[in-house]
Amino acid sequence: MGDPHKKFVKDKFDRIVRNYDLVNFLGSFGQDVLWRKEVARELSSAEPPLLDLCCGPFTLSKEIHKKNPSPMFALDLSLEMLVYGMRKRAFPGLFPLCGDAEELPFKDYSFGGISIAFGFRNLTKREKALSEFYRVLKPGGLLVILEFSRPTLPVFKSLYRLYLHYFMPLLGGILTGDKEAYQYLANSIEAFPSQEKVCEMLKKAGFEDISVKTLTLGVVSLYKGIRR
Repeated sequence: MGDPHKKFVKDKFDRIVRNYDLVNFLGSFGQDVLWRKEVARELSSAEPPLLDLCCGPFTLSKEIHKKNPSPMFALDLSLEMLVYGMRKRAFPGLFPLCGDAEELPFKDYSFGGISIAFGFRNLTKREKALSEFYRVLKPGGLLVILEFSRPTLPVFKSLYRLYLHYFMPLLGGILTGDKEAYQYLANSIEAFPSQEKVCEMLKKAGFEDISVKTLTLGVVSLYKGIRR
């Protein structure tokens, strides 16, 4: 793998796979369950088939499938995540693929809906990735991006930074043995573009009817865009 950042991300996810969901649940105080349900609701009426990118062990894929039991293609850079997910969450109509979200191995107009949860932040070429998402969506297809953001409420903002830079690396380090992966998490959230910038990127890629919804006091943002 030529890109050092991609190799770093892949290696980290390979290492933390077994307790990945547990850290997410404990670290979010259970809010991650509600966030995934929100994505699933958005895609409940999307035309099949569906595509879940940076899918990890299919936690979101399965939640979407409950609301929209369509064929689901699930792609991730980490083979370890896919193998572990197949042991725990395989379901009829799930088609896992190991691949790069910036270079999708699908034909144009393939999917009625695309989801990507907490993976867009890890991509090095986000504009290229968005153009790929747009390319493989059918006309009228829906893209849903769930991603961490930075709270703006003054007091909560300060508390959140402490939580992000101290509590999460401690929790992640104890449960996965890889504190560095969760230090990277904190740094990548701090460096991620603002809501306004992400919406501009979606518009530049060709998406229309773009919207953003803030969840859990600004900890997470849900972006939507339609391919016309």
